[in-house]
Amino acid sequence: MKRKAARYAVIKRIIESRNVGSQEELLKLLIEEGYPVTQATLSRDLKFLKVGKIPDGKGGYIYVFPNDESKAGSDESLINDFMRGFLSIDFSGNFALIKTLAGHANSVAFAIDHLEIPGVLGTIAGDDTILVVPRDGVTREELLKGFEERIPDLTER
Repeated sequence: MKRKAARYAVIKRIIESRNVGSQEELLKLLIEEGYPVTQATLSRDLKFLKVGKIPDGKGGYIYVFPNDESKAGSDESLINDFMRGFLSIDFSGNFALIKTLAGHANSVAFAIDHLEIPGVLGTIAGDDTILVVPRDGVTREELLKGFEERIPDLTER
């Protein structure tokens, strides 16, 4: 168990000290640090540590820990990430359903969550679809207005 805790500490140090974009890269760095683990073990470690991926602002992604806002980027980069993957928005009752390009739902949902769009409680992302859950009492019109306030280019689509 002690070895696992030490490995977790090394994973945290690596991710916080450099931009790591893939499990393969992180696996190589762990091996260099003296922790020869399998891909499956690393995947479990990342899940246990609640490590996520965010856009790096250069078209790729990097690993981050929850609440690592220092790497999250500016509103402008979040809006760009949103627009890069966004295809359409539709409603069922007060819930919004956003369609994205294949593989873009996570980065678009991340942008929605971090842009603090008025009326949005949270998002659930798949591969190319996002469910946007509104706060209690928020109408679809109010939700759409909140999106348009934070993402001005949305109305041009």
